[in-house]
Amino acid sequence: MPNMTNYQKNENNYFTIKINGQEVGKVGSRNDAYEAYRYARRAIAKGNDDLTLTMADLSIEGESKMWGVVESPEKIAAKMAAVLNQSKIDSIQKTYSVKINKFSLNLASIDEVKNLLERVISMYDEKDMFDVNLELDSTREVNVLMPKVQSKEEIQEEEGTLKPLLSNIGVNKVIRDAADAADIKSDYKDFNDFKYGLVKIDFNDKIEIVESYLPSYKLANPDTAFTDLTGDKEKEETYEVQTGDSLYSIAVHHNLTVDQLVEMNPDKLQDAASTIRDHDNLTVVVPRHELSVRYVMEELRKHESYQAPISKITNKKWFTTEQKVVQEAVPGVRDAVLLTTYVDNRVEGTPEVEKVVKTKEAVPKVIEIGTIEPPSYIKPISGGRLSSGFGPRKRPTKGASTVHKGVDWATPVGTTVVASAAGTVTRAGWGSGYGYCVYIKHNDGRETRYGHLSKVACSVGQKVNQGDKIALSGNTGVSSGPHVHFEIRVNDKPVNPLEYIN
Repeated sequence: MPNMTNYQKNENNYFTIKINGQEVGKVGSRNDAYEAYRYARRAIAKGNDDLTLTMADLSIEGESKMWGVVESPEKIAAKMAAVLNQSKIDSIQKTYSVKINKFSLNLASIDEVKNLLERVISMYDEKDMFDVNLELDSTREVNVLMPKVQSKEEIQEEEGTLKPLLSNIGVNKVIRDAADAADIKSDYKDFNDFKYGLVKIDFNDKIEIVESYLPSYKLANPDTAFTDLTGDKEKEETYEVQTGDSLYSIAVHHNLTVDQLVEMNPDKLQDAASTIRDHDNLTVVVPRHELSVRYVMEELRKHESYQAPISKITNKKWFTTEQKVVQEAVPGVRDAVLLTTYVDNRVEGTPEVEKVVKTKEAVPKVIEIGTIEPPSYIKPISGGRLSSGFGPRKRPTKGASTVHKGVDWATPVGTTVVASAAGTVTRAGWGSGYGYCVYIKHNDGRETRYGHLSKVACSVGQKVNQGDKIALSGNTGVSSGPHVHFEIRVNDKPVNPLEYIN
C-alpha cells in the first residue's frame, strides 16, 4: 500500500522527484529521494563490469502538505533506472593500453594483448617453440605489465614438470652437473649434432601494458592492430661510417641506390663521388615495424663462399695516402654452422661461427700501404657549404671580426670534425669567441684551429692522426649559425686554408 506522510506546519514534507525532467515519484523526505537514486545507480551497474555514462539530472522539489501519497525508494528506483537507461551515453569498460615507443593501441582484454604479442612472435616461430607471458614490472610504482618471451621447455622447467623425482635428495643436480661436464664442444661436434633452427627470440622494442578505462569506440580491432604492428614503415636512422665503407656498400646494405643516399644527405654529400670518412654520420631510411622482433637462428651453410680477412703490409717510404693491391682476393668454400641474428628478417651484425670445415681455403687480399704522414691538409668535415672565405668581409654578426682568419663551412650541428693533419692537441675546450674549440700543433710547425664546436672529442696532449675524429660541429661562441670555423697558422700567422687543403 502507498505510504502517507505526516504534516508539519511551515516545513516541506512532500517531495516530487524528477530525472532528466521526467517525474518518477513522490517521497516524504529528501533522504528517501537520494536513497532511491542510489538504488537506481546500483541497478544499472549490477552485473556489468563496465563503467556506464548516462545523463543524470536529479531534481527534488519540496512542498508542505497535510496529506499525500508517497512510494517506497525501491519502487521509485526502478522508474529512475528506466529513465537513466534511456539516457545512456556510453559505457567505459576496463581495457588494456599497449605502449611501444611512441606508438600505442588499446585492446579489450588481457587475452587479446597476449594473443596479439604471440601472433607477432609466431611470424618467426614456425614450430611454436616459444610462448609470451606477461609479468609485473617490479621496478615501477604503478602496475605495469611487461612481456617475457620464453621457450616452452624453459617454462616447463620453471613450473617443475621436468624435475626428477629424486630432486629432494640432490641426485638430479649430480646428474645435471655430470651431463654439463660431458657436453660436447662445438669444435668436436659433427654437423648432425646441431639442432638448427630458432635458438632465441624476443621483442626488439620496449613494451608496456597498463589497465585503463575507455569507451568501446577507442578499442582497436585485433587484426587491424596486428597489421599496424607488423607492416613496414619507412623510418630515418643514423648510420656511422665504418672502415672500408663506400657510398655504394652503405646504399646496398640498406636497400638503397647511391643517388637515394645522396638525396637523403644534402648537407653532407654533394654527389656519388663525395668523400666519406670513418665516424661520419649519414641518414638512411629503412623499413621498420612498429614492433620489431630480434631472433637468432642456428643455420647450416653448405658450400658457402667466404672471404679471408684483408692482409696489410707496410711501406715506410710511402705516404699513408699511397696504397697498392699486391694480391687480389680469391674466395674460399666452406661448410659452416652459424648463429645469425635477425631483426624483422634482416641480418643484424656478423654471424657467429660455431663450426666450420673449409673445402677450399680463401686467398686473402693483400694491400701495401705507406706509413709516412703526408705534409698536406684535408678538409675537416665531409660536405658542407663554404659560407665565409678568408680575409676581409662584412661583419656577419655582432662581435665578429671584419677580417676573417680562416674559412667557414655551414653544416648541421653534430657533423663529425676530423684532424686536418696529424699532430698534438694543444687546446681543447672553451675559447671565448671561438666557442668550444680545438687547436692542433703539427709536425711541420703549423697549427690548425677548429671553432664553434658543439662537443670536443679529444684532450690536450693527445696525439691524433689525419682523419681522426676530434669534435662535433656546433653553433657556440660568436656565431651566426651552425658551421665549422677552420684556420691554418704558419709561424702563428693565419693563412688561407683553401691553399693548403689537399
